[in-house]
Amino acid sequence: MKLTVATLLLSTFALTATTAQAAGDAEAGADKNATCVACHGNDGKGLSPIYPNLGGQSAAYLESSLKAYRAGERGGGMSMMMTPMAKSLSDEDIADLAAYYSQQEP
Repeated sequence: MKLTVATLLLSTFALTATTAQAAGDAEAGADKNATCVACHGNDGKGLSPIYPNLGGQSAAYLESSLKAYRAGERGGGMSMMMTPMAKSLSDEDIADLAAYYSQQEP
């Protein structure tokens, strides 16, 4: 019984993760990343060690992070820079950017 429940939970998580990655349009995200590339590069590899690598990150993580910055809910060293950047993004922009960067090589 425990194995069946665990299998069901893992299957549900896998389907949810796939859906979260497919929510945005990666091609549109490539067209929307003009501001992002200044620090994170076109391929999502930070141009300096102070900028995090976005390439290969989970789309769900990237999306939730950008939404938290936009809402002013995320603190830390980069929040002063990221919050104003994220405030100009719509939910669709965020989903597209998350989809794009999640598909880049880590």
